[in-house]
Amino acid sequence: MAPGEIHLAEFPLGAGGGTKLRPVLLLTGPVGTVPEILTAYISSVMPPQLLPSDIVLDPRTADHATTNLKTVSVVRLHKLATIHQRSIVRMLGTVSVATEADVCAKLRVLLGL
Repeated sequence: MAPGEIHLAEFPLGAGGGTKLRPVLLLTGPVGTVPEILTAYISSVMPPQLLPSDIVLDPRTADHATTNLKTVSVVRLHKLATIHQRSIVRMLGTVSVATEADVCAKLRVLLGL
């Protein structure tokens, strides 16, 4: 497991608690002795207005074909979660080097780094 990979994982829900199986973008590999991974939420529901921290993935384009997503989706970089490695079900695909660079740049802005 490495940054830039897309996996199906149990992602924590908001205030209501619980989890939902969904695609996530790995932002780190496993960290620590309890292997946890920082992830970003991916949704096939396009928001009415994209935020500066959103990245659209269109699997019909050459740049996003390796994601293996079924439909146009959006990575919501403001929706991050640290999940245990055992919450990851299976790998779907990867993002391109260009998309990984875009993720890094948007995270720097979002987090003020």
